[in-house]
Amino acid sequence: LAILAGSAAQARRWGADGAYGPAPRLARGPALFRLVTVHSLREIGRAGRTDAVLLSPVFPTRSHPGGAVLGPVRFRLLAARSPTPVVALGGMDAARARGADWPRWAAIDAFLR
Repeated sequence: LAILAGSAAQARRWGADGAYGPAPRLARGPALFRLVTVHSLREIGRAGRTDAVLLSPVFPTRSHPGGAVLGPVRFRLLAARSPTPVVALGGMDAARARGADWPRWAAIDAFLR
């Protein structure tokens, strides 16, 4: 599954399976998987009709050093309130996903090591 960080139009041009980003940038399209990025309960509520949400950051990340994180407990509390499937993002790797007992996760750095 190839998911592009960009608009739905860009994803279609690239031949990607879907796109992720803020909800306003992701217009619905035929056979396009949409993941909306969210960081709070308010953003989960505003995600609208989407295939899934990327809830982040669960753990510290290299891309946002010193930034606030949800932590596994707050992540699970927020995820439980989402009407759509939640994908964990932010400092995730296979070990952390197992430790959090969370089957849906995404990463960048975990695959670069």
